[in-house]
Amino acid sequence: MKLSKLVFAVCVVFFFSVSGCNADKQDASAPASGAQPGVMTAQADNSLSGKIVETMDSGGYTYVFLENNGKKTWVALPAAKVKVGQEITCQPGVVMNNFTSKTLKRTFSSIIFSNGIR
Repeated sequence: MKLSKLVFAVCVVFFFSVSGCNADKQDASAPASGAQPGVMTAQADNSLSGKIVETMDSGGYTYVFLENNGKKTWVALPAAKVKVGQEITCQPGVVMNNFTSKTLKRTFSSIIFSNGIR
């Protein structure tokens, strides 16, 4: 009985020390302050379309480099059959800054993870 109370007390102390001590976290409503590794942010612009200038498949994803009005954007979506020169519109997604793909052995300064093509 004493052992179970001790284990419970240690678990409670550990839980609170891990979950409540990070005072550096930003408020969820505060804007992101630049690119940070692995930080996800919601995509601000709902329109995600353009001409594919580069594409590659890896790890169950299709990576496309879209160009629209001179702006180029990397987008990752579930594996899809696409080709260079094709015009596509993707569903909005989540932006990841400094994302490293282990399967491609490549780091993208910014990439949008979309749920697929519209």
